[in-house]
Amino acid sequence: MMTVEEMKSVDIRTVNRAELVDIRDVHIDRTLPLEKRVRSFVEQIKNPYCFKCGEAVVKTSFLDTEVTLEECVESYLRNL
Repeated sequence: MMTVEEMKSVDIRTVNRAELVDIRDVHIDRTLPLEKRVRSFVEQIKNPYCFKCGEAVVKTSFLDTEVTLEECVESYLRNL
């Protein structure tokens, strides 16, 4: 299993696409408590920093902030 730092540092230009999980194949039971849903997601996706969505390789990063994703999207849409 990779460390968090190893997960973060995956280079999407050289990653083996065959080893990536397609996020469309990840299924979360919304009836589970939050902690168990997060655990299930990570167990299924393997690397939340680098995965596939169809043929596209997706690389994510997360800021250490109190602002939620929903707040960011709302702010973005208001400023269009």
